[in-house]
Amino acid sequence: MSLLTSLDRLYAESKRNKWFGYFAVFCRLALALGFIPSGFVKVSGDRFTGLPSNHPLGHYFDALYLTGYYYTFIGVGQWVASLLLVIPRTALLGAVIYFPIILNITVLAYATRFEGTRITTLMLLANLFLLVWDFDRLQHILPFTRPDKDRYVSDKTSKFPIRFAVGVFLASALVIVVNAFIFEIRPGNSRIECTNGCRDHRYPGACQHFCSCIFDRGDLLNTCLKDYEREKEADVNP
Repeated sequence: MSLLTSLDRLYAESKRNKWFGYFAVFCRLALALGFIPSGFVKVSGDRFTGLPSNHPLGHYFDALYLTGYYYTFIGVGQWVASLLLVIPRTALLGAVIYFPIILNITVLAYATRFEGTRITTLMLLANLFLLVWDFDRLQHILPFTRPDKDRYVSDKTSKFPIRFAVGVFLASALVIVVNAFIFEIRPGNSRIECTNGCRDHRYPGACQHFCSCIFDRGDLLNTCLKDYEREKEADVNP
């Protein structure tokens, strides 16, 4: 049995399991709720966060806020994706629209070392699950063989997918743990949050210098990271 055949059979079995269906509904509602507040802020014309202008992500949000109706357009896009996700018949379209938005947000969060990398990563994974869940419909627009009409029509099963549940738990835990150690230093969401992290930092002096570079001088993240590396060398070789 080929790998593709095995995956196809596993997918068919998963589509018949009601627990996977429940999880798909949970992902749809959770993702929709995740975009409604942020979309509202943009549509109402308010600044997205309270991050200071000299924060790495604050630079971006300030520039985004000044784009005028483009800023509003993003909020409307988030609302549309959320609404489509809530409606069962349009859930796949909602997941397709949602994906490039959350992918962009996730990459942005990691690029600026934002504290929200954990939640955005989990949202991205949930979005990917929804795309896989509706792959039998999605593949009609992809260069794959068209499936048989009644290929996935079968009786539902109530068997709880223990391995899948454990996999979801381990994946979530891995995202949280990896994000705790992936960056040696982060700017945090405020100067106090940044400096509080210096108390137990391996290089407290370099950490304080980094926070001052971000929140006092307002330099770019890459500039402050280079200064941080120089200060680390000074701490090690005074």
